[in-house]
Amino acid sequence: MDPQEPFDRRLRRLRRERASRSGGDADYLLRHATDELLERLAGVKREFRRALVLGAGERTLAPRLRALGLEVVAADAGAGLGDVQCDEDRLPFADGAFDLIVSVGALDSVNDLPGALALVRRALRPDGLFLGAFAGAGSLPTLRRAIHAAEEAQGLPASPRIHPQIDLRAAGDLLARAGLALPVVDGDTIIVRFGSLLRLVADLRAMGTTNLLQGRSRRPLGRIGLAAAIADFAAQADADGKTAERFEIVYLIGWAPAPDQPQPARRGSATASLTDALKPKS
Repeated sequence: MDPQEPFDRRLRRLRRERASRSGGDADYLLRHATDELLERLAGVKREFRRALVLGAGERTLAPRLRALGLEVVAADAGAGLGDVQCDEDRLPFADGAFDLIVSVGALDSVNDLPGALALVRRALRPDGLFLGAFAGAGSLPTLRRAIHAAEEAQGLPASPRIHPQIDLRAAGDLLARAGLALPVVDGDTIIVRFGSLLRLVADLRAMGTTNLLQGRSRRPLGRIGLAAAIADFAAQADADGKTAERFEIVYLIGWAPAPDQPQPARRGSATASLTDALKPKS
């Protein structure tokens, strides 16, 4: 165990491999985020030729980019999930190898996210585009409450069972820190309704997004704790017996710097006073 790394790299690879074999309909968040990123890409008025897909390589995103005529390299931490197996913070690609890099559903569990984004910046050609999407701060509040109820019922100390989450402001700071220009960060809220806590957990497992923290408790919830969690989840159900859970999706856009990109005005270069502009007209 590396105390400097919050996530278990080996377990992350295994979970991603298992998720790729699960099939079914549990990849709804991945499909939604993919649609959103491709819509953003369609609004960019320039031609891309060579793309790198980070995470979920061959499931949704890579085939759709290939259908647009791009040469695509898919990379994933899991074995056999793309063309290259690697962690996102250990990219093996040459500087300037791609003019487009896209990541869906992976960056929220990278050990060194600032380092990963810096490597993305290096792998982009000048004026290359990065698009990313992942679950961010505010996700899974209902599950978090149910877990707390389980720990209280068993008399257990709080244990990290849900990953740390990145909010919009922190995501923007990370893009700027990585040296990506013209950063844009936004998000949307997805509400999914579940018939039971076990259904939610099954979907998270199928997505490969269950607990990967190195500091997680290896001790499973006992019968009393599990019953308390199930009851707490059910107590929040609507009249039809289904409980709403919230997922907050964070979207990132950034460009590799280039000389001909729009630049912010030099500080102090304004020729008009904001104070004068805001004065009421007589």
